[in-house]
Amino acid sequence: MKKYLAILFLCFSTAVFAQENYWQQSVSYDIDVILNDQEKSLKGFETIVYKNNSPSTLDFIWFHIWPNAYKQESTALFQQIKNDTSRVKKLKNYSFGSIEGLNFKVNGTVAATEPHSNPQYIDIIKVKLNSPLKPGDSVRITTDFKVKLPSYFSRSGFADGEFMVCQWYPKPAVFDKSGWHEFPYLDMGEFYSDYASFKVDITVPNNYVVGATGVLQNADELATYKSLGAKNVANRDGKPAVYVPKAKTGTKKLTYKISNVPDFAWFADKDFVIQYDTVKLESGKVIDAFTYYHNKKGSLWVNSIDYTKDAVKKYSGWIGDYEYPVVQVVEGPENNSSGGMEYPTITLITSPDAKKESLDAVIAHEVGHNWFMSMLGSNERMHTWLDEGLNTYFQFRYEAGKYRANSIFGDHIPAEIKALPEKDFLNSLYNAMGNIPMKSAIEIPADKFASSDEYGIISYVKTALWLYILESQAGREKIDKAFKLYFSKWKNKHPQPEDLKASFEESMGVDLTKYFELLKQEGQFK
Repeated sequence: MKKYLAILFLCFSTAVFAQENYWQQSVSYDIDVILNDQEKSLKGFETIVYKNNSPSTLDFIWFHIWPNAYKQESTALFQQIKNDTSRVKKLKNYSFGSIEGLNFKVNGTVAATEPHSNPQYIDIIKVKLNSPLKPGDSVRITTDFKVKLPSYFSRSGFADGEFMVCQWYPKPAVFDKSGWHEFPYLDMGEFYSDYASFKVDITVPNNYVVGATGVLQNADELATYKSLGAKNVANRDGKPAVYVPKAKTGTKKLTYKISNVPDFAWFADKDFVIQYDTVKLESGKVIDAFTYYHNKKGSLWVNSIDYTKDAVKKYSGWIGDYEYPVVQVVEGPENNSSGGMEYPTITLITSPDAKKESLDAVIAHEVGHNWFMSMLGSNERMHTWLDEGLNTYFQFRYEAGKYRANSIFGDHIPAEIKALPEKDFLNSLYNAMGNIPMKSAIEIPADKFASSDEYGIISYVKTALWLYILESQAGREKIDKAFKLYFSKWKNKHPQPEDLKASFEESMGVDLTKYFELLKQEGQFK
């Protein structure tokens, strides 16, 4: 592998990247939502303050209304799943979802709307502004909405008494230097969202335990969660302490707040067992950690709090401190083993058949997305590798250091390889990964891959291999230093591939043009 980069380190440069012209839009949400667990529906009202920090005057704002992706089989979501043999099984015994009751108002005046010109994109709507929104000005947008949740087959929905409320509220699309990014919801291909502040009031029946993006503001409820959670951490072998509502009937309103995050998701179940502890970083910062899992005998999740804490500590040391005050991990439904799906401060894990090592690894990966997705808000639809691949590189390091294991090879790693020191173990695995057929180039939009299998092997594994090529030449210490610089420059912003390149070049003092050209190379690295 060293031959790939030998020539690159002959060329020294002092890459200095200027961000003087960088801008991003500012958004704040105030949302009130009620769960009807019998109808499997949500009723909500939201107020959005949208500030135009761009140099352009805006006459409209594109909105994602993601639940409409689940409305009918002609949407881009269904068409993508049906055309992918490895994903079509998701559509067995599903139920549709939708969003309705929208009545957008701009600064109190009814706003005209317009559908997208592509008939498959019914989950996108143009909200026309009543007067031009000039640079530096803000606008207040309100709307009611009602969501019919789908059965859980693609990130959002319900299953087995659990509610996964994701991609659920009307949300402005990103407007950046490249223009509007009003793409539809897809199963293969994730998201790109403006940083925002959230205040969300969630009303649920009294007997539900809720985990959500941000910090729970209800002091009594939070104290109950922490008390029960601490007891369950201290007593992992016995019968867990379970949530008992103050009243068997009626509802409760829970308020969550968080700033500087790109999304908000929440999860609710009457059966959740809670674990709670704190994580102290080397800097001295202390973070609340919660896990929520199903109350079943012999669950591997009794150690989930340890895995969560380890991931936060490791990633903070490798890249930069975890920024948020809380980290949470939720066990998903047993009937969907897709792995996991990440949201700011909270992630869903759907790996019911996992073993200790694989559960720890998937939790580490999904917690890791708090860096590569949330704190570093890249465009996941255009540059999937910039979050999934970079994250997988660190996940592989986490697994190797802790278990001499790897999620790609599973139980097929020979004992003599597992007995190697970590450095040699990883080198052996990456050499083996180099023999895996990898047809596509890395730098391809998510929806352009031929299949989800190709999407996965390229965006995750080939990218991790690409990074390891650099590590094998430069050394891990320089890699970590480069990532720390990238993180410090682009935290809470929207980095592009050229920004990663500039940060790495500045940190390492080399011209990495030829190395980054490998991202566009089809087939194996040569």
